[in-house]
Amino acid sequence: MTQPQIKNKNFLRFVFNRMVVTGLLLLIQAVWLFILFSRLAAYAVWINVLCLMLSLVMCIALIRKDSTVPEFKISWMALFIVMPVQGGLLYLLWGDHRPAFRLRRKLERAGARIRPLRTRQPEAAARLQAADPRAAMTAAYLQNYGRFPVYADTDVTYYPSGEAMFPAMLAAMEKAEKYIFVEFFIISQGRMWDTVHELLRRKAADGVDVRLIYDDTGCATGLPVRYWRKLEAEGIRALAFNPFVPVINLVMNNRDHRKILVVDGKVAFTGGINLADEYINEKRRFGYWRDTGVRLEGPAAWSFTTMFLEFWAANRPQSDERAVPRPEMPAREGSGLVQPFCDTPVDDECVAKNVYLELINQAQKELFITTPYLILENDLISALCLAAKRGVDVRIYTPGIPDKPTIFQLTRSYFPVLIRAGVKIFSFVPGFLHSKTWLCDGRVAAVGSINLDYRSLYLHFECSALLYGCPALRDIREDMLDLESQCRLVRLSDCRTSGLGMLASAVLRLVAPLC
Repeated sequence: MTQPQIKNKNFLRFVFNRMVVTGLLLLIQAVWLFILFSRLAAYAVWINVLCLMLSLVMCIALIRKDSTVPEFKISWMALFIVMPVQGGLLYLLWGDHRPAFRLRRKLERAGARIRPLRTRQPEAAARLQAADPRAAMTAAYLQNYGRFPVYADTDVTYYPSGEAMFPAMLAAMEKAEKYIFVEFFIISQGRMWDTVHELLRRKAADGVDVRLIYDDTGCATGLPVRYWRKLEAEGIRALAFNPFVPVINLVMNNRDHRKILVVDGKVAFTGGINLADEYINEKRRFGYWRDTGVRLEGPAAWSFTTMFLEFWAANRPQSDERAVPRPEMPAREGSGLVQPFCDTPVDDECVAKNVYLELINQAQKELFITTPYLILENDLISALCLAAKRGVDVRIYTPGIPDKPTIFQLTRSYFPVLIRAGVKIFSFVPGFLHSKTWLCDGRVAAVGSINLDYRSLYLHFECSALLYGCPALRDIREDMLDLESQCRLVRLSDCRTSGLGMLASAVLRLVAPLC
């Protein structure tokens, strides 16, 4: 094939790409809605007055809504000023960040069935109370408001990269005897997924209960349409969460961003790593892709099992979770305490953000954070700045090469206020830093899928694991320091931008809560 033919083929593939076609259709719908609103308002005075009254009512409702973050309110208020006629209708259609009613009801019913399966370990909570009373308060919050118990007797293995964790994932799945549950935001065809797919297909043929959940939006460019049908034909029970359709709707705003792998309820993996080749650096997109994850072996793995079953039961209400056996596991000497948790937009409890605030507020000596995106609301900014001002060594590690230029610019717009307060910010020179790992005073860590942005904290379904006093905490700290050796310290002078750049950053920060 000649070079021009290859270029034509690549161009046609891009033009008819699922995301490109869908993006064009969504743009056409948005333009059509704007024209429709404008024409209706111009058609008759009473329609214009009615739309203005609706905007006023929506504005008052937004002000009275206690659960809404101030930045979200400010963004919508600005939209009401710019578009007083259309603003009310837009808020009515798009302003409620909770999932649509039908999805919310399904998840609430499933939660009522599955959450009681997470039985408490009073002795584990008592151990934490004796060892670290302040961390025990964080654990009590998660138990009381999320039904996520603390577990003892769980071994934790920390992985500093996707290529380090991938062989361990394969080895665990090879040993599966009863079931393998897989749930990932992104699955993309390539060496990583093809290897996992073949293993899952083989295990399903051997009689192992293999189930897979993937986010259809996250996999829109990596998997064919209705890929779940192929998996079902191979004996792998599968579902695509929130099927990706080219229609403007509220539910599409909520995505399953979790990363969960469970084997027989005994072993679980989580972190920032998805099932795509860039996560194991088989494919280089933005330099070296650095990520992290953990392997839990012991009772804490059951908590991730119930998280998966809750999502499964919401979409397959006829399923019987009692058919999934809970394993008996022996006590392990020298293991720490682990508390897996997840966050959901279904309720009004911002679990992930509150856990992050807890880690910031209880830090006394040092707080290390890795995050690919740093899009902060005011209370997180204030907490981080106050921690630095009271003498805590706060270090935030961010990407050196962006995956999304606009988000990169938005992230950097928060640097000056943090640096002035004494927060040290580092840029990972070799490439893109995707890990979401927190380490507080070397005694508590969080490893999971939760970013520091509005989507992760308010719109997505997320998961993570809190580690209390585990031997793996030493490995996390050593990896953080190794990461720092590959980073460049960002100075205040590096943050200076032109007037146009400052304006662009201001606009991005204004619209960030709406995206």
